[in-house]
Amino acid sequence: MATLIQWYEKGMTYRQYIDQMTVNKEEMLSIYERFQLSPGNVETLKNLKGKNLRAIVITEDWCGDAMLNNPIFMKIAETAGVEVRFLLRDQNLELMDQYLTNGTSRSIPIYIFIDEKGNEYAVWGPRAPEVQEYVERERAKLPNKEAPEFSEKQKEMYKAMKKYFLEDEQVWKQVATSIIGKIK
Repeated sequence: MATLIQWYEKGMTYRQYIDQMTVNKEEMLSIYERFQLSPGNVETLKNLKGKNLRAIVITEDWCGDAMLNNPIFMKIAETAGVEVRFLLRDQNLELMDQYLTNGTSRSIPIYIFIDEKGNEYAVWGPRAPEVQEYVERERAKLPNKEAPEFSEKQKEMYKAMKKYFLEDEQVWKQVATSIIGKIK
């Protein structure tokens, strides 16, 4: 079994990840351009620089949670001096299956922080608690999966979620606070 350092070394840089994206690229970059860390968060993250952390991101470009979280995560990583490598979930299931959500789900993105020796320092993902609550509330409104209108209603829900993720700066702050809370 590969070590976390080996997985990290296998990964793409942020630029390489962006260059290979075919879905949600403009949306993700739009959040990256507009999101700013609070002065307090910047101070907290500067104190992490001495830890020499690295991070492995398990992600896919089609994922709405990745579209929301990855640009915020990158601002955090840049400020904290965390070197980052991206791995596509569907091509790296051996690693993904070590970080299942609730022990069963291949939910992404997953951020695995490692220390200088390659030991796991912290893991975050796939959602901030407030975002998870929002998603659960929205899913609860859907009709039964067997209902004829389920597919259409689910598409409408995903479209509304994407708009919410792209436009609500409060959500961005919740994501940042959640990630920073995990690594500080």
